[in-house]
Amino acid sequence: MVQPRTPAIMILGTGSNVGKSLIVAGLCRLFADRGLKVAPFKPQNMSNNAAATAAGEIGRAQALQARAARIPPHVDMNPVLLKPEGEAGSQIILQGRVAGHLASGDFARRGDFLPRVLESFERICADADLVIVEGAGSPAETNLRARDIANLGFARAADVPALLVGDIDRGGVIASLVGTHAVLEEADRAMIRAFAVNRFRGEVALFADGVATIGNATGWPCLGVVPWFAAAARLPAEDGLDLRASAAKPGARLKIAVPILPGIANFDDLDPLKLEPDVDLVMAAPGQALPGDADLIILPGSKTTLRDLAALRAQGWDIDIRAHRRRGGHILGLCGGYQILGRVVRDPLGLEGPAGEADGLGLLDVETVLEGDKTVREVDFVHVASASLGRAYEIHLGATDGADVARAPFRVADRMEGAASPDGRVTGSYLHGVFASDSVRAAWLAQIGGGGATSRLRYDDDVEATLDRLAAHLECHLDIDAILALARSRSLPG
Repeated sequence: MVQPRTPAIMILGTGSNVGKSLIVAGLCRLFADRGLKVAPFKPQNMSNNAAATAAGEIGRAQALQARAARIPPHVDMNPVLLKPEGEAGSQIILQGRVAGHLASGDFARRGDFLPRVLESFERICADADLVIVEGAGSPAETNLRARDIANLGFARAADVPALLVGDIDRGGVIASLVGTHAVLEEADRAMIRAFAVNRFRGEVALFADGVATIGNATGWPCLGVVPWFAAAARLPAEDGLDLRASAAKPGARLKIAVPILPGIANFDDLDPLKLEPDVDLVMAAPGQALPGDADLIILPGSKTTLRDLAALRAQGWDIDIRAHRRRGGHILGLCGGYQILGRVVRDPLGLEGPAGEADGLGLLDVETVLEGDKTVREVDFVHVASASLGRAYEIHLGATDGADVARAPFRVADRMEGAASPDGRVTGSYLHGVFASDSVRAAWLAQIGGGGATSRLRYDDDVEATLDRLAAHLECHLDIDAILALARSRSLPG
């Protein structure tokens, strides 16, 4: 007797950043709360915002979706992760591990990953009642269709019906949905069974004629018009498109400045700080000076440390950082930012681009050599100054050593981790996610603010509450029963 396939549905978007990731997260939480064992899946992701799992790294969005589903993240949830390394191409992470380099124009090679993608998908399905699949970019990119594994190429190979989502807030949602229908070949078009509209502002009933126009032109039913969900800003962002300047907080006691470097990575380190009422987090875009009244400058993670070091100097941010140091300000470097703070960064094997080396900012007495295997792991740590405990992760190449490691700010098991200047005002660490620990974050804010700033945020509780609100929001505005019926309509094998 033929066994039925695991129910699954794919959430496609008319473009990047239309809200696919959060819709998948919200659906994962919603169906998990209905008692289903639900799992997220994204065949191919392109992002430098990664998460560590027990077996390797995946996109940060899939880690959030796993959390929404109340299950541990796993490398099979995102079997292909492409981490951009500048204009030349991307590092390939295949089922959690580094698997070479993909040149920017080598679109055809992506199709070679399809067997591994389907392998991961089948393992996810074997342990789930329902799988929510997220597409990447847009299925209307017909120039990439021949070797596509991220959208309808996957949907057809795995026989997964799809829901197409358009973003009305960016404008042109009717054209984007109808246009997607128009450019698809018939077999691809047949995989899309319905559409939805996301990020509507105002009275939903006012868009009734728009829904009718889309439905008449495509033949697809509408499964909902989802109003703008402002609390989405409280959840970890997927990629650099979400690094926007936020409104200043007039009552904030601390100002933290962060330069947005070209290869910025793992910037979800900043999310807990962004949500703190006492913290004004200023993201400095290229062309903007770092604010002179900042209490702390954070140099975030980087996928291309030497390239970002050169970009930092080209922007004149090295001058701003040195001036901040002379004024007695605090500086924190995370991962690639930690490497930049040292005396020199060497990449003799060209692991992050052309082989070479460059002088760092010299604010920490350490040197970095990028070589050896990539470190990817989750760790428990102790913040030495406060004895606070936390959970963090490492994703980095190379090793850093020098006199300032004797004042490491953290301890991981039986080893010290990171480095600090003799006066403690310049600090570096390879640990990502340290500010997600409420006690560690509170200790840092108190130290930088001289006790004047206090932490009033319970970060994990806030994320959980926001996921619950997102699920309730989608339940109100999407036809959830119809979505589940589509997932269950997935055909039998053979």
